[in-house]
Amino acid sequence: MLTVNSLAKIIITPNSHLNILNNINFHLQAGESMAITGVSGSGKSTLLSLLAGLDKPTSGQVKIDGQSLTKLDEEQRAALRRDKIGFIFQSFHLIPALTALDNVMLPLELKGDKNAREQAFNLLERVGLSERYEHQPLQLSGGEQQRVAIARAFAGEPEILFADEPTGNLDQLSGENVIELLFQLNQEQGTTLVLVTHDPLLARNCHRQFRLEQASLQEVMLQGTD
Repeated sequence: MLTVNSLAKIIITPNSHLNILNNINFHLQAGESMAITGVSGSGKSTLLSLLAGLDKPTSGQVKIDGQSLTKLDEEQRAALRRDKIGFIFQSFHLIPALTALDNVMLPLELKGDKNAREQAFNLLERVGLSERYEHQPLQLSGGEQQRVAIARAFAGEPEILFADEPTGNLDQLSGENVIELLFQLNQEQGTTLVLVTHDPLLARNCHRQFRLEQASLQEVMLQGTD
């Protein structure tokens, strides 16, 4: 589902070259989950943006379901994100003027789904927010906003879902609920998950763990793994 070859990102300034990512290589099968960990400022969010086609690499290649992002123009990348990709932002990125229901309906309406309202309401019910569907984001707690963001991300039944610190702005209980919800929906829909996180509990729930350090990505061998 996801193949990364020799991926690099370099920021060029008048006085220096900053290597943010260097020679990143890995592949992920459909339905697998992976966690990317590392200290703040190590480039985790940059890597996630490159993998999701939100940013362009300096060199190297990202393939999603066999399609090379570097060979697509912006319109084609947008279509790929619409049809195959979900993204959960750390800061939620809900539209303030819209209700929870309208926020979840958006990706369904963009795909022309005639049952967008019904499906969006079912997803809000699935994440425990059916009684809050008419509330706008500022009327919801952080945990509730994140659950709306998760419902929106899964609304289009993406083949691959990227999440940037999905529990980063939540208290422990809300974070644990979000983790449980993420992996329940992952199993139900067979979605491939790529998560950036500082949360060891979230990382341990993934099939594979990687650590980003000094611009290099290395797989962490899990206990009991050869």
